[in-house]
Amino acid sequence: MKLSQFKFKLPEDRIAQYPTHFRDECRLMVVHAKSGVIEHRPTFRDILQFFDEKDVFVFNDTKVFPARLFGSKEKTGAKIEVFLLRELNAEMRLWDVLVDPARKIRIGNKLYFGENESMVAEVIDNTTSRGRTLRFLFDGSHDEFKRNLYALGEAPIPKQIIRREAEPEDLENFQCIYAKNEGAVTAPTAGLHFSPQLMKMMEIKGIDFAFITMHCGLGNFREIDVEDLTKHKMDSEEMHVGAKACSIINKAKDEGRHIVAVGTTVQRTLETAVSADGHLKEFDGWTNRFIFPPYEFTLADAMIANFYLPYSTLLMLTCAYGGYDLIMKAYKEALKFNESDPKNRYRFGTYGDAMLILQD
Repeated sequence: MKLSQFKFKLPEDRIAQYPTHFRDECRLMVVHAKSGVIEHRPTFRDILQFFDEKDVFVFNDTKVFPARLFGSKEKTGAKIEVFLLRELNAEMRLWDVLVDPARKIRIGNKLYFGENESMVAEVIDNTTSRGRTLRFLFDGSHDEFKRNLYALGEAPIPKQIIRREAEPEDLENFQCIYAKNEGAVTAPTAGLHFSPQLMKMMEIKGIDFAFITMHCGLGNFREIDVEDLTKHKMDSEEMHVGAKACSIINKAKDEGRHIVAVGTTVQRTLETAVSADGHLKEFDGWTNRFIFPPYEFTLADAMIANFYLPYSTLLMLTCAYGGYDLIMKAYKEALKFNESDPKNRYRFGTYGDAMLILQD
């Protein structure tokens, strides 16, 4: 497959700027991979109609932290955006970050954050054309440091969501309700559609939940700069699959139940941790698995996705799962559906609508 095969025209006004008022009220498209039938459902809650007792939904319980900081450079006062990627060393307060504009930052520069310059960081390494390692200068405990650092941060919502300034609800909206393990700089967006009420209804129906962790990084959204997709390298992301999740998922597989991957990060985690016999095994480590068509999936026989942007690795994985021709046809149909009615047409991106892909 080539990068150019994942191009489609997406008007800017089709990218959702806010989530629906209630998480489970977004529109749902249902794609039947075998028959090629495409259904249009008015609300995400309709997903309940497709699953029964003992079916399993697999969720990514990573938690997003306020990773976007705005500071100034010493002496010049130049405004600098710092995007926290991951903590490298807790004791030394070392962080892997992206800075913008990158050309203004050199090793040894100090950056100041907060109204009273309450947080100071020193650039100690230039690792890539944009990446940097910062050492934050802070004398208190690690817990105090993290509280202070996060108090200065904003929700790392994607650039396609345009804000003149951060809004108080941004971090809550950009977080799955079951988020637990902190470490993500972007949300596993397919999980944003689940409300407490919907998950309670699923429990009452007897549907089982399994939780894995993949700390979603910006690599999911980096531009691909090669036409030949086999030459693209994904950034590594930390993932954890515990014994409990393995037990729930493997039992469902052996009993012939549905296993639903909630999002692309769950799919990549499952495909990384699956064993040769088709069962899930415990895993603690990192993965840079890049999935694009053609690809044979092992565990999940259903998947929930968002409507992703052109050229994205997320779209590529979705096409690998549902079939390239069918998913691209579904996207064309989504763009034409109620095209003249802004309130009832499909919305794309992080806060957009959902797609359920069924393999049976």
